[in-house]
Amino acid sequence: MTTQFTQARKALLSGAAMALALAVSPALAQEKPKDHADGPAAAYEPSMTTLGQIQVEIPGRKEGDPVMTQEEFQRGTTIYFERCAGCHGVLRKGATGKALTTDITRENGYEYLHSFITYGSPAGMPNWGTSGDLTEEDVDLMTRYLLLEPPAPPEFGMPDMQASWKVLVAPEDRPTEKMNDIDIENLMSVTLRDSGEIALIDGNTYEIREIIKTGYAVHISRISASGRYLLVIGRDAKVNMIDLWMEKPATVAEIKIGMEARSVETSKMEGWEDKFAIAGAYWPPQYVIMDGDTLEPLKIVSTRGNIYDEQTYHPEPRVAAILSSHYRPEFIVNVKETGKILLVDYTDLKNLKTTEIEAERFLHDGGLDSTHRYFITAANARNKLVVIDTKEGKLVAITDTEGLTPHPGRGANFVHPDLGPVWATSHLGDESVALIGTDPEGHADNAWKIVDTFYALGGGSLFIKTHPNSENLYVDATLNPDPEISASVAVFKIADMKEGEDPEYTTLPIGEWAGIPEGQPRVVQPEFNKQGTEVWFSVWNAKDKVSAIVVVDDKTLELKKVIKDERLITPTGKFNVFNTQKDVY
Repeated sequence: MTTQFTQARKALLSGAAMALALAVSPALAQEKPKDHADGPAAAYEPSMTTLGQIQVEIPGRKEGDPVMTQEEFQRGTTIYFERCAGCHGVLRKGATGKALTTDITRENGYEYLHSFITYGSPAGMPNWGTSGDLTEEDVDLMTRYLLLEPPAPPEFGMPDMQASWKVLVAPEDRPTEKMNDIDIENLMSVTLRDSGEIALIDGNTYEIREIIKTGYAVHISRISASGRYLLVIGRDAKVNMIDLWMEKPATVAEIKIGMEARSVETSKMEGWEDKFAIAGAYWPPQYVIMDGDTLEPLKIVSTRGNIYDEQTYHPEPRVAAILSSHYRPEFIVNVKETGKILLVDYTDLKNLKTTEIEAERFLHDGGLDSTHRYFITAANARNKLVVIDTKEGKLVAITDTEGLTPHPGRGANFVHPDLGPVWATSHLGDESVALIGTDPEGHADNAWKIVDTFYALGGGSLFIKTHPNSENLYVDATLNPDPEISASVAVFKIADMKEGEDPEYTTLPIGEWAGIPEGQPRVVQPEFNKQGTEVWFSVWNAKDKVSAIVVVDDKTLELKKVIKDERLITPTGKFNVFNTQKDVY
């Protein structure tokens, strides 16, 4: 299966490369490409949502600049940050997408840019015009916008962080013991994306215990090593520290660490539990280490620097996933555009020591293997997996996933009947699941290699999940263009897997089970309860329509509970306290 899959993938890439060459040729720019970029991967917009809200001025005008009003420029900036900056960079210097600086855009000219924005390319540029996402007027606006110099968003340094930092309940005024009857270890922190909130849902009773105001579109929830504090970070870079011991869990400290962000974590090394927190920003490109009790900002470190392989300067390398090492007092920090993984020693902030590992560009998400020693992360735009030994502090392997755009979340650890311990990722760009061997002692021949690849429901997967107590592997297809597929999940029986054979899977119609009559709800992120007996799914609908959480019995694969509440507005990510605290996945 792996060989056949590799050959098919190479053929696909060959066709895409040829189509891209035609799409970017100025002479042929007016011809509609045969294959628009309207597949699952193109639907994934790594947008700079909150940067789109900043107010900007038109940079110094020059003779020959296209006519554009200040109002038009502001709208163009909003569209660019929300739709384009995630790929082309805030400063238009390029990232996973090509650079759009004025020396390039003006050479290509208005007609070429207009055509490219309208039709896109099979290589990943969405067909903004023909898809209806942008009107004809918007396409014209954005074409003129790209012919002007880009605005530079403001920096966000220590004075800004200090001004945003609030300690709402001082450590000495917090409870000295748990003051509620919540089974905290089986609590679910659920992102309510468009309302700027999280819901704390009891994993035993399915009751919503609290709705807590946060930053916009919480990207991730992390639990302190002690299990007491829940830390969440919104796309607007606001961090909330929530004390789960309080009679009613509530925010006890908060801070903004930038203008756009995705990651937060706490120290987990023995002897350093809850001592520090860290958060990473997309803009400005930096991370900040904070006090673990109060979120007081202690140390800001810029990630601007040279791309690992080209040795050329990049002005905005974003901080993606951050994990905490269980083997050394270090944070593991993915720096997306420079392709570097930083092991940040937090034992002495004044004399900060950082191990810089050259990995691969466009590092995104990832997780630990079952022993917590090895960090496996996806360089998604390069279709690679990178393996780091967190005990030795060094690179172990870089391997091709054989699929397009791996997007594992934290990934999934399980023991394959034939191949031994593996870690799995699904993909945004195709329907494949890839398994990498994770047992260098017991299965040395398989270690850090792609040992098998097989098909799931369809492309557009965001998350894959299992649990040590489960016999199943769950794969969503959230961004698949087919509504029936995006509202379903594939379930694989681990015990039935055989090396080199496509395993059969069961399709669960989660969206149908939710009983939502309107909209096009998408199912996202399987998450287990603490015991590993239930799997929770978010049924993510439009913000003005009904959404839900669907709970499935892991043994029988039967519907167990549908949680509906008018307060569950666009639920997306879910994080069980115990599993997140202990890195169980």
